Amino acid sequence: MADKRGPKVLKVRPGVGGGTSRSIQRRLADARFATRYFVGRGLDIGGGSDPLALYFELFPRMTDIDIWDREQGDGQTLDGVADESYDFLYSSHCLEHLVDPLDALRNWLRVVRPGGHLVVVVPDEDLYEQGYWPSRFNPDHKHSFTTYKPDSWSPVSINLLETLTKLGPGAQILSVATIDAGYRHKLTGIDQTLTPVAESSIEFILRKQAAAAE
Repeated sequence: MADKRGPKVLKVRPGVGGGTSRSIQRRLADARFATRYFVGRGLDIGGGSDPLALYFELFPRMTDIDIWDREQGDGQTLDGVADESYDFLYSSHCLEHLVDPLDALRNWLRVVRPGGHLVVVVPDEDLYEQGYWPSRFNPDHKHSFTTYKPDSWSPVSINLLETLTKLGPGAQILSVATIDAGYRHKLTGIDQTLTPVAESSIEFILRKQAAAAE
């Protein structure tokens, strides 16, 4: 019998896969993605033609996943999405395209149920932009990101550790990690994400906490 779970229509981009596709082997090696993070009904912000839904059967506790891209509206505000309507939220390389990343994260947290997770991936400014702004490889990037450093060469750099703490006690920070699997640090001047294996990102995982009783 056909599996009725998950999305029915997917768009696939030919050629080298996007950030989600490059991350799949890494995620399969970490059981927490299949047993804890990608569980229940999910929302994929910026999924486009490289959505997590392409790998639906690899995460058996995922019951359904919706894709939110340009056609659905503003990924920063998620207008029309009810509070606490998803068990998890996933976004790969979308946050850097939004005008106000902190406002976006607050809205992303809003639509996740207490106990649910946010798994978000952004470019690492040193690995991806490599000291140049505006970005040579994606001129639509509105921000660059670093885990944390006192000073940055980028005029629009966002320190993630500082930013995530602004979400308050409702967002438990589980991890903030540099993801450079397959990245060749001596190979500069090219967008290594155009190769089939390289990641040049920061991934952070949040767990939404239940609201404190008044």
